[in-house]
Amino acid sequence: MDSMKLRVATYNIHKGVTTFRSVPRIHALKQALTTIDADILFLQEVQGRHDRHALRHGHLWPEEAQHEFLAGDTHHSAYGMNAVYDHGHHGNALVSSYPIGSSGNQDISDHAFEQRGILHCVVQTPKGEIHCYVVHLGLFAGGRRRQTQTLIEAVLGSATDDAPVIIAGDFNDWGNQLSAELRNRLGVTEVFDGQKKPGINSFLRQLGGYGPKLQPARTFPAALPWLRLDRIYLRGFTVQSAEVLRGAQWAQLSDHAPILATLHLT
Repeated sequence: MDSMKLRVATYNIHKGVTTFRSVPRIHALKQALTTIDADILFLQEVQGRHDRHALRHGHLWPEEAQHEFLAGDTHHSAYGMNAVYDHGHHGNALVSSYPIGSSGNQDISDHAFEQRGILHCVVQTPKGEIHCYVVHLGLFAGGRRRQTQTLIEAVLGSATDDAPVIIAGDFNDWGNQLSAELRNRLGVTEVFDGQKKPGINSFLRQLGGYGPKLQPARTFPAALPWLRLDRIYLRGFTVQSAEVLRGAQWAQLSDHAPILATLHLT
């Protein structure tokens, strides 16, 4: 069977504003995302509504929710509302060039001060359905472990063993403590695994997990990426390429750098 090429990206967009003065960057962000021509965007910190920014910034702030603005007339979108406050709300979103057959958001907040969620969407492609999970985990290690267990249960409960799966987002897992459990329980790989050069370390890993861990890419802060926070985990795909989008343009748009991967679904 012929394979289908798929370009996917994950990006924490920091609510479409600059870090320090909350100046809107959502229009420039949309233009930048258009240039990468991704089929599916996994987005975190997406502003569903913000009355204060809308009142203050006028035409610089879109009238519609950010996921709808980024989707425009050409793409489909789904939104999972996580954090709710008096003047608005934000959460995760999926923007897809293919129809979204169904979507659902699961609250995985570990405490009252961090509202987090898993947005699960079933994307309908010419080669069949793809289960997509947009993730944003918490800042504390114990909470992230519990949220990861909930994520694993959510995938096992919603996608069959042979279903193509993409799990992407901001894992806040700078110590890379969660990847082994995801690999073992879900049979996924991370998009940068295949870029590691073969040698004695990979041979030792195959024997039983010895040798250095496979490391995801550095994505934070965007101006000089150092911490490994963002991931794309896959099942049912081969990876043609994966890269972190760096440079002055991306550093001005968010505090995270996006990851872009070209995949093949068989």
